Amino acid sequence: MSQKAERPVLSGQRIKTRKRDEREKNDPTGFRDAVIAGLEAAEDLEQISKYLDSAGNKLDYRRYGEVLFDILIAGGLLVPGGSISQDGEKPRTDRCLFAASEDMESMRNHEQIFMRLMRRYKYLEKMFEEEMKKILIFIKGFTPLERIKLARMTALWMVNGSIPPQVLHVLNNEHLTKDGLALEFLLEVFTVFKQEKGNAPLVATLRKGGLDTRLMEFLPMNKRNEDYLKTVLVEKELADVFKLHMNQASQEAKRELTQLLIDDINDNKAIKDIIADAKEMSTKFNIPEHEVVGLIWSTIMSLAEWNKKEELVAEQAMKHLRTYIQLFEAFTTTDRSEMALLLKVQEFCYENMNFMKAFSKIVLLFYKTEIVTEDSILKWYKEGHSNKGKMHFIEQMKKFIEWLQNAEEESESEEED
Repeated sequence: MSQKAERPVLSGQRIKTRKRDEREKNDPTGFRDAVIAGLEAAEDLEQISKYLDSAGNKLDYRRYGEVLFDILIAGGLLVPGGSISQDGEKPRTDRCLFAASEDMESMRNHEQIFMRLMRRYKYLEKMFEEEMKKILIFIKGFTPLERIKLARMTALWMVNGSIPPQVLHVLNNEHLTKDGLALEFLLEVFTVFKQEKGNAPLVATLRKGGLDTRLMEFLPMNKRNEDYLKTVLVEKELADVFKLHMNQASQEAKRELTQLLIDDINDNKAIKDIIADAKEMSTKFNIPEHEVVGLIWSTIMSLAEWNKKEELVAEQAMKHLRTYIQLFEAFTTTDRSEMALLLKVQEFCYENMNFMKAFSKIVLLFYKTEIVTEDSILKWYKEGHSNKGKMHFIEQMKKFIEWLQNAEEESESEEED
């Protein structure tokens, strides 16, 4: 019976662990102490900036980047809640943002420290964004003056692109909104941003960050209404931000109304019920009638599968629109609404080439069913029309307009007799 020979073993052999396999010790406190020592040896902001630039060659910024930003903003290592860790002999330094003066000149000087640091060490940019999401959650743990300084710097960082406006979404947190801290912080950010760049860039930035549709969410729950939002924004000379909010709220309301119309029509609801639903929602969201009738037109025309043959599409349109005459009638009670409908018809026919010859037939249908009056049609013809296909549609309506004018003259002469 054969046996496998035992493999030779070297006695007394010492297995060494390669340095790259050794797990580095996580020592944020040691990193903090080294950074604080360097900061306090500097005499001014320029020397602080130079120290941070050179220290990156010795200290592990990649590993402790967020600790570094904790120190530069709050003066020490932040722990949950926003307080400073007290471990070590000197846990805090006053060479930080929170210890600086709150005036804008001082803020801009501190801004340069962060910009130079991230320009030198590009990998810190992403870490800074994550750090800001953490720090903004902690603002309740900071003093009122520290919050003002942080808000002003946040605005400057947004202006120079160091952080995206999306980071402000973390303020939409119950423990920050209920006491008004989130709103207070945002108002300071918006005010400084406006002072630095102006209204238009501020509005564009809020849109980019998706804040334009969510402003109400940052208000205390018991104050979430348009009047209160308007009051606080106007007091801070941020009326344009309120206009942006109202425009976005209006767009959202119109989308909801459009979806309601689609659902009602697809569910084969009676026209009277569709009218009731549309009136209820338009009243609730304060959508004016002339905008409602435009939505009705667009929705109704989008729900049909139109014939591709131009000679057949007009007849198909007449049949389709007759179904909804009562719906149009309910939302054309003013001259402005009638004109809005005529313009919607013109734009639709211009943008859908198969309908170019159907325009006058649609207008005639609306005239015969008393949805639009002759006064509105004459006004459209003389001055109210859109430039889209202007000459084509005016020419198409010429004979009908002449008939209307002659009928009007005959009526006037009969009255005189």
